[in-house]
Amino acid sequence: MSHENKIDHKLHEVTAGEVRFSDETLVRVQAIIARYPVGKQKSALLPILHIAQEELGGHLSADVMNYVASILKIQPIEVYEVATFYTQYYLDKVGKYVVEVCRTGPCAMCGGEDIADYLERKLAIKTDETTPDGLFTIRRVECLGACGYAPVMQINTEFHEFLTKEKIDKIINDLRAKAHEDKPKDAKWVEKFF
Repeated sequence: MSHENKIDHKLHEVTAGEVRFSDETLVRVQAIIARYPVGKQKSALLPILHIAQEELGGHLSADVMNYVASILKIQPIEVYEVATFYTQYYLDKVGKYVVEVCRTGPCAMCGGEDIADYLERKLAIKTDETTPDGLFTIRRVECLGACGYAPVMQINTEFHEFLTKEKIDKIINDLRAKAHEDKPKDAKWVEKFF
């Protein structure tokens, strides 16, 4: 009896659709790669993954990661290793507002777990889920580097400190009120060297 080796994991889901940076973005990507010595182009992986995530659908599908690997002339597994390690890269589709709540010691001791639980109740979703309207995704992440301001959360690129349920209510209401607006430029990852 023959067993087919089938791997059922999102890193193996390829849609076969064309993935490509715009010509303008490709120029930016090549400029980033050029900062590194010949043969060390893998050093450009982090910023290129940020650009890919921002410009190619909001998350890093296998197709997108394979495309990045081809640009850098590295193996796809080298991209997968990085994308699955860092929490700022999303392997699944996420909402317009990614709400990342710190779950490490100082924040937990100052009510971070309660804040995360409150967010789940308020938005009627669990951690790693997205609201049906596509606005919010909740993630519990490791240290956000703001222990002195605990509990903290980050929404896209904006930090919120000394959180309370009242602050959460205001933040969520404000975001809902401007949900129809485009994602602000300062809420997007921007290559700092241009």
